[in-house]
Amino acid sequence: MRAILMWMAMVTTAWADGEKAGEFDYYVLALSWSPNWCALEGNARNSDQCDPRHDHGWIMHGLWPQFERGWPSYCNSASRAPSRSETKAMEDIMGSGGLAWHQWKKHGRCSGLSSQDYFALSREAYEKITRPAVFRKLTKEITLPASVVEEAFLQDNPELEADGLTITCKQGHIQEARICLTKTLEPRACGADVIRDCDMSNAYFAPIR
Repeated sequence: MRAILMWMAMVTTAWADGEKAGEFDYYVLALSWSPNWCALEGNARNSDQCDPRHDHGWIMHGLWPQFERGWPSYCNSASRAPSRSETKAMEDIMGSGGLAWHQWKKHGRCSGLSSQDYFALSREAYEKITRPAVFRKLTKEITLPASVVEEAFLQDNPELEADGLTITCKQGHIQEARICLTKTLEPRACGADVIRDCDMSNAYFAPIR
């Protein structure tokens, strides 16, 4: 019994510590359509991200270190936590400093980078991808095949391939565009656990208010 308890304590400690920072295979850049997130969650939270004065469209949910199968999270890292001013500086592309803080805590520490370098790389990844302007022109709610959203990203980003991009849905809404990138932010194929396209033919898409 004592041996079992010792083993359980060791396993619990290992889980609590998280994976080793800097050990991963590639990045997933997750872009969230803000009006849909607001419709599903943000408005109920009275999130400032959803205030019309911000005019948010595709925001960066995160830049996630990824294994070929699975992903690390809450990694051990000697890097200091980002300051409030650092996370606030990401609001223009992430919607809120709170999201930036959460992304650093869960994913950024796994990059092996300092918070400053991780946020700089995140901004570089975000700016590297052209967000299709057509969706900003919507004036009313529509439903559309999720594949149309993917096609729009592929058309506006000729360097991307279909196997390096996936569109996700949540509760009948278009949720995110997830783009797979190398550690140097070059397009690459996604792993099997990432490339799971939404196959809805009538996914909800809200306009920017």
